[in-house]
Amino acid sequence: MMCIHRRKSSPITDVDCLYALIVLCAFAISTSIFKRGVLADDGAADYVELPIDEYDRDHWAFLPIEQVEVTPTLDSVWLRNPIDSFIQFELNQRGLHPQPQASRRTLLRRLSFDLTGLPPTPEQIAEFETDNRTDAYERLVNRLLDSPQYGERWAQHWLDLARFAETDGFEHDKLRPNAWKYRDWVINALNADMPYDQFIRHQIAGDETSPNDESASTATRFCLSGPDMPDINLIDERRHTVLNELTSTIGEVFLGLQVGCAQCHDHKYDPISQADFYRLRAIFEPSVPLKKNRSLSTLRESFPSPHSSHLMLRGDFRSPGPELSPGAIRVVSSKTLAYSPRPTNHSAGLRTALADWLVATENPLTARVIVNRVWQHHFGVGLSSTPSDFGVMGSEPSHPELLDWLASSFMKRGWSLKSLHRMIVTSATYRQRSRLSEDATDTEKNVWADAQKADPNAQLLSRYPRWRLEGEAIRDAMLVASGQVNWKPSGPGVRPPLPKELVGTLLVNQWNVTEDRSEHARRSIYVFARRNLRYPIFEVFDRPSANTSCSRRDISTTAPQSLHLLNSQFSLSLSRLMATTVVNDYSTDAERIDAIFLRSFSRLPAPEERIEVQDFLSSSTSTDTEKLAHLCLALFNSNEFVTID
Repeated sequence: MMCIHRRKSSPITDVDCLYALIVLCAFAISTSIFKRGVLADDGAADYVELPIDEYDRDHWAFLPIEQVEVTPTLDSVWLRNPIDSFIQFELNQRGLHPQPQASRRTLLRRLSFDLTGLPPTPEQIAEFETDNRTDAYERLVNRLLDSPQYGERWAQHWLDLARFAETDGFEHDKLRPNAWKYRDWVINALNADMPYDQFIRHQIAGDETSPNDESASTATRFCLSGPDMPDINLIDERRHTVLNELTSTIGEVFLGLQVGCAQCHDHKYDPISQADFYRLRAIFEPSVPLKKNRSLSTLRESFPSPHSSHLMLRGDFRSPGPELSPGAIRVVSSKTLAYSPRPTNHSAGLRTALADWLVATENPLTARVIVNRVWQHHFGVGLSSTPSDFGVMGSEPSHPELLDWLASSFMKRGWSLKSLHRMIVTSATYRQRSRLSEDATDTEKNVWADAQKADPNAQLLSRYPRWRLEGEAIRDAMLVASGQVNWKPSGPGVRPPLPKELVGTLLVNQWNVTEDRSEHARRSIYVFARRNLRYPIFEVFDRPSANTSCSRRDISTTAPQSLHLLNSQFSLSLSRLMATTVVNDYSTDAERIDAIFLRSFSRLPAPEERIEVQDFLSSSTSTDTEKLAHLCLALFNSNEFVTID
């Protein structure tokens, strides 16, 4: 509700009173328009839920996925696959033209970080640049998708959505000993290209659909990965909080809807009633085992359920309202898309039915939501810029026909995420330059100027949008460049050393440094994920809190980022180690400079850069290793190191 603030010294005028009256009337009108259900009497337990009508369903996200025909375009030379037809059509409508293809080295670095979160090695650069086969680029894409590092990269995107951490959160932030098994399950599932419909089934109902498969049960940790307070005195309050958080996450991640807004009242904008929320919650109520002082783990159904499900009046766990049967969101459901549980001897089948409902081809949201998320991670922003809000207040897609074509193709191709990646990154749209080349012609300069004016944020993809690496990728890039990375996969999270000042703020045993020092150089995905403490380099580079599902990370530019990269013990140590390696491997300054640039920027230094570096090295009285360590540190701190063209 809007609040009217007034200074004490200001007299109340007739204008003030009129303003207040207008605000109150507007609020009353808005609540009467948008509410979907009402209490029959203030304080009464009766609840009236209004039906869903055609007006409610007439929103782009709730309409069936269209079978879109690819639009032919005049300039077929630029096109590489159907994605380009949609992009070029929109550009032509605005008198814009796409950019030419980026250089081989730019594409190699872009692809390598995008698909694996790692820089290409000098050997990989040389191999790609000397590959003259017509399908060299496609071969590179397949090699990166087949790499085990692909799953480690893209698992982090999913873990952001899953609010993954290895601790409970809140005051004591106690350890969840086996939480890491879910992280490993996600990595393995992505590397195996598990179809996305099966990926959903396992995380919602793996214990029901595959009762003898431990990994399927592990997948259900997705539902209970959120924060929890195991030592709370009121078990009913804990159950209410956990179930509401779980239900909200299911709606956000799989449906792209903010169903959590209907916990206490009917959604003010979307056609989602409070009863809708608690029917969805009722699907999970029999499967959340809670014991005092015991952390959340996997779903495990109590069959038959000892609890009846109720709508909680005003979201208060102490005020149960009408009893409700489990069900799915009504505005998404239809005659051909119904929630229909089928009980078995060991289960009521509630979550299996929800998984079936989510991945049914008639569901208009599930495929749209995931292809939009994948698109976002390739281009920095989704076709809809609100990836977890496809509701009325969300952003309409910039290319609605392309979104539907991708969603339809995705399902037809067996819900294969790798196939979706391959389609996107092999397009001419993805291969565009992100900046104007120094030797650009006048025509190219004019095309660039038009694009910057009409498409300043590259939302129409008149060029490839540059993006900054996440903290995890920056750390991994430094480990790879210095030759120190430990490729060991899976297992409990490792705890590298922390600054003493930070350790002093923690409770006893909250960050016991891993004894095996070689483990400290593991990839960032394996660094211990404590809910109440983000590893320093991750925190300064905008890693989200694990307390809620994060669909899109913030991208800030702050002084602590530079201070950390320049002064942290981690940066200083890796700079020295990288310099030592280069000194041992090469005998001349020229060779050493080339090696450092290749490892850091995936390119050789420009002539003017080489002159500046050589002048610096010759003017310093330090040892070769110390001089080169300063160079390594400088490159780690450059914009080019953390930015992808």
